[in-house]
Amino acid sequence: MLKAVTIIAVVLAIAIAVVLILAATKPDTFSVQRAAIISAPPEKIFPLINDFRQWGAWSPYEHKDPAMKRTYSGAVRGSGAVYAWEGDRNVGSGRMEILEASAPSKIAIKLDFFTPFEAHNTAEFTMLPQDDATRVTWRMHGPASFMAKIMHVFINIDKMVGKDFEAGLANLKRLAEK
Repeated sequence: MLKAVTIIAVVLAIAIAVVLILAATKPDTFSVQRAAIISAPPEKIFPLINDFRQWGAWSPYEHKDPAMKRTYSGAVRGSGAVYAWEGDRNVGSGRMEILEASAPSKIAIKLDFFTPFEAHNTAEFTMLPQDDATRVTWRMHGPASFMAKIMHVFINIDKMVGKDFEAGLANLKRLAEK
């Protein structure tokens, strides 16, 4: 019995050491980015992103918790506009603030998550004219704490968040091309 417990303890210690070593090799920052070509001018797309009250029409995060509480403050749109949310375990709680709104080509957002884990990132939307369309790029980037690096050993953040960005861009495309 003691031998089995010792073997289990050693295997567990090795597994923990492997996870910690793998986490230590992860980069100190992360970035997730997706892009879509939308058959609409940047001037039509920009207002849909620049006003947090418009996000319900296209953001995939708006529908993950139907009972989510939303609060808007600061400017109505553009630089200084603030959106905070409190939801279930699927969406957690957090706050976004538009830091830069350079019409019609770029919006930069400070993105703070409070629960289920704390993180402070930047989200950026760029809209570049491309022939008769616009290339819209949605990027999120930020620091990766050691706890985040441990999570990245088990979770591919690019795939997890990337699929949401793809869905959001597809929704934005449908809305802007109407």
